[in-house]
Amino acid sequence: MNNYQPISGEAERIGKAILDAAFKIHMSLGPGMLERVYEVCLEHELTKNGFSVRRQQGVPIIYDGIVFEEGFRLDLLINDLVIIETKAVEQYHPVWEAQLISYLKLTGKRLGYLINFNVPLLKQGIKRIVV
Repeated sequence: MNNYQPISGEAERIGKAILDAAFKIHMSLGPGMLERVYEVCLEHELTKNGFSVRRQQGVPIIYDGIVFEEGFRLDLLINDLVIIETKAVEQYHPVWEAQLISYLKLTGKRLGYLINFNVPLLKQGIKRIVV
């Protein structure tokens, strides 16, 4: 029995807008900027296109029945549906996928993008994750 549930049409629409914005930014700035530069540019592009964007959104951790506000910080949360983690690094590390999966599970979101802008071709730096 398959428990797979498709991603909502709204989340898919947001995902397409994220990719469009990321490609536009990468075409304009190229690789080599700081991660925060790409993050603010994504926020700008997505906000300009009518999306609600929260940057550095806190995600509390619940452990042993206690809520710890010192949890994680999401780079970007779009329309309270899709998470974006931005990177600007030469070497890819699989722990970032685990980090994004943890963010998705902790927030109850299903779709996230890990985008490393420090690559010659942006499609090499994009990882879509669905939980």
